[in-house]
Amino acid sequence: MDEAVGAIDATVEYNPTATRDATSGVTAWYTHSDCAAHEMGPWHPECPARLGAIADRMIASGLVELVTHEDVPLADDADLLRAHTQDHLDRLRACAPEAGYAALDADTMMCPATIRAVWRAAGAAIAATDAVIERRARNAFCSIRPPGHHATRTQAMGFCFVNNIAVAVCRALDVHGLERVAVVDFDVHHGNGTENILAGDERVLMTSFFQHPFYPYSGVDHPARNMINVPLAAYSDGAAVRAVVEGKWLPALEAFRPQMIFISAGFDAHREDDLGQMRLVEGDYVWITEQLMALADRHAQGRIVSCLEGGYNLSALGRSVSAHVKALSEN
Repeated sequence: MDEAVGAIDATVEYNPTATRDATSGVTAWYTHSDCAAHEMGPWHPECPARLGAIADRMIASGLVELVTHEDVPLADDADLLRAHTQDHLDRLRACAPEAGYAALDADTMMCPATIRAVWRAAGAAIAATDAVIERRARNAFCSIRPPGHHATRTQAMGFCFVNNIAVAVCRALDVHGLERVAVVDFDVHHGNGTENILAGDERVLMTSFFQHPFYPYSGVDHPARNMINVPLAAYSDGAAVRAVVEGKWLPALEAFRPQMIFISAGFDAHREDDLGQMRLVEGDYVWITEQLMALADRHAQGRIVSCLEGGYNLSALGRSVSAHVKALSEN
C-alpha cells in the first residue's frame, strides 16, 4: 500500500474554481476514476460499470453540457472523524489487501483500490458541500462509489465503508455553521448508517421511505424524533411514494425549514432493479427532485447536494440518474 493510501492527503488533485460567479445557477458534477477502480468481484452488483452506465447516459442525453465538471479531492481524516470513529478508519486501512479481496461481511469486500475510492467518494461529497454553500454552484450531484448510507459510525456494511452523506452533513453543520440541515433518502433500503450517525441531532431532520421488511431490517423500531421513516411494502409504486412525500415528508420539512438539503439518491426502488421489489420509474424520481428543489428554493437558497447510493440495473440507473440531474439543472 502506497503512502498516499496509508495517509490520505486532502490536497491531492483538488483545485476548486473559487472565481466562479457566485450568482451562477449551475449544477456541479463530481466523479473520479478512483471511484471506478474499487470492485468486489465480477459477480457483485455494486460494480464499476454503474458509473460507466451513468456517464454513457449523460453523454447520450446531452446532459454533460448542462453541468459543470469539478475536481474531486481525497477526503481529509478530520472530516471523516466528524461522522466516524478513529478505530473505524484504522480498521479500514488495516483490512485493505495488497492483492485480491478482504471480506468485511458477506457482501462487502475490499480490493487494493478500495481505500482510495472510499476517501475519494467522501471527498466528492465534501467538495460539493463547500461549492454549494460558497455559491460556486446552485446544487450538485456526486456520481460516486462505493455508496455510503449503510456505513454506521463504527462499521462498514451493505456495500458501504464511509457514510458520504453523513460526512457532508457534518461538514455543513460543524465547519460552515449551518443550523438546520435535511437529509432525504429514497433508496429502496433503509439508510441505517445515516440514522445511526445523525439520530438525535436536533440540527438534522432525516426523511426516508424504504421497502420493509427488507435489508437491513431496521428503521421501524423507535426511531429518533428527528427521523421520519416510512416503511413501504414490496411492490409499492409511484403513487404510494408520492402520498408519502406529500403527506409526511413535505409537512415535516416545511416546518423544519432546512438551510440545505442532502439527498441519498438510491435508484434501486426502480421497477427494473432486481435488488428491490418496488415499482418506481424515472418520472417518480423527477417528481421527488422537483418537490425538493421547490422546498430548497423556499428555505435553503436552492442548496442541494445529491450523492449516489444504490441502483444496480445499469439501464434503469443511467436513465434515472440523468432524469434526476436534468431536474436539478433546470431553473
